[in-house]
Amino acid sequence: MSPHTLAFVESPVQLLNVLEWAHTHGLTRNERPKEAECAGPSGDGRRPLGADAGEDGAGPGGPPVLPLVPSQTRRGTRRREEAAPQLTVVVLSPTDPMTRGQLRRMAELARDEGYEVRWEEARGGAAAPFQTIGGLTPLLRRAERVVMGDPFSRYVQLLLTITKARDLVVVDDGTATMEFVAQLARGERLVRWHRKGGRPGPRDLLFAPVSAAARRRLTPGGSRPGRRVEVFSSMPIDESPDGVTVTANGFSWTRSRFGPPRITTGADLVGTSLVETGVVDGDRYLDAVRTLAEAHGATRYFAHRRESADKLHRLAVRTGLEVVRPDLPLELIARRGPIGRTVLSFPSTVVHTLPLALAGTGVRVAVCDIDPAWLTAHASPRAQGFLSGVTGTARDVHRIARTVQTG
Repeated sequence: MSPHTLAFVESPVQLLNVLEWAHTHGLTRNERPKEAECAGPSGDGRRPLGADAGEDGAGPGGPPVLPLVPSQTRRGTRRREEAAPQLTVVVLSPTDPMTRGQLRRMAELARDEGYEVRWEEARGGAAAPFQTIGGLTPLLRRAERVVMGDPFSRYVQLLLTITKARDLVVVDDGTATMEFVAQLARGERLVRWHRKGGRPGPRDLLFAPVSAAARRRLTPGGSRPGRRVEVFSSMPIDESPDGVTVTANGFSWTRSRFGPPRITTGADLVGTSLVETGVVDGDRYLDAVRTLAEAHGATRYFAHRRESADKLHRLAVRTGLEVVRPDLPLELIARRGPIGRTVLSFPSTVVHTLPLALAGTGVRVAVCDIDPAWLTAHASPRAQGFLSGVTGTARDVHRIARTVQTG
């Protein structure tokens, strides 16, 4: 019997990539019909900006309205036979309503694959972390393999100090995976790329011993000989520590479960949270979106789950684009369709993942670099180089010349 695996996720994309990892390693245990039944409230898994939705996708004045996902259908969907699950997914729930909503939908997909999903209100108050860690400790002690979506997460780093698992797996959390592997290879402390270069704050210094212990555990051998470390990624990884196994994520689960999509004649634009993370100036970003949309005839803007409602409202007014809040990660939305024949993006994870998810469909993914003039005064000193690297290492994408005039 395969070793029991415990996975920790904090975002919808992390959970998607846990499902991709499980599929690649043969943990998927049943087949289900294609995604015809997996539709959101509007039938396509998307929620237009302005739709009355509260926490976790709640409708106006009522309980949460979940999309029709496979486990809720009756057309050909089968529940698993009673058996001990090979994989238990622990959702360390964030507080952001859009992220929570997408995570609940992804959790239903994971359950439909036959995996156990444990939802933890890990940030639901001052006592929540202690209750969560206390409740998870027995599972961590028994797990033979631990999968994590965000090795930079303090929550995950703290949980790593408890587990005795010999096998550790890091699945993609977007472009941050590239930085994680590079930092691990160089023996550096684990710091998110958009914060690198700044002075550590009091909380960073207080947590430094835990972060250092997590880095040692994520180094093959380390304090425990025989520990195996795997990185499962669709990102280009040029350097990795000795002994780390890198497995390519080709989005085979996504392509086997969803699509092929209906393709429209127009273009769609993918949003980014670079404004919210303090890297790009908000007004410059809106001007860039408007110019890019006009130049390429884009009509829809797929918002990142972390983009603020105020910014999206301003964007809709200034650009005339239809702003769409996806109910699932964009890779699944795009694979299901409808999707534009051209998908426009700024440097982000999707320039690496969408060509894989949409392989064979004829959809063109195009990326526009970030002009240095768009960066804020607070942006990390290495932000421009990192973003250029995201674009430069992307495969099967088209580069768009920077013709956007702002200021």
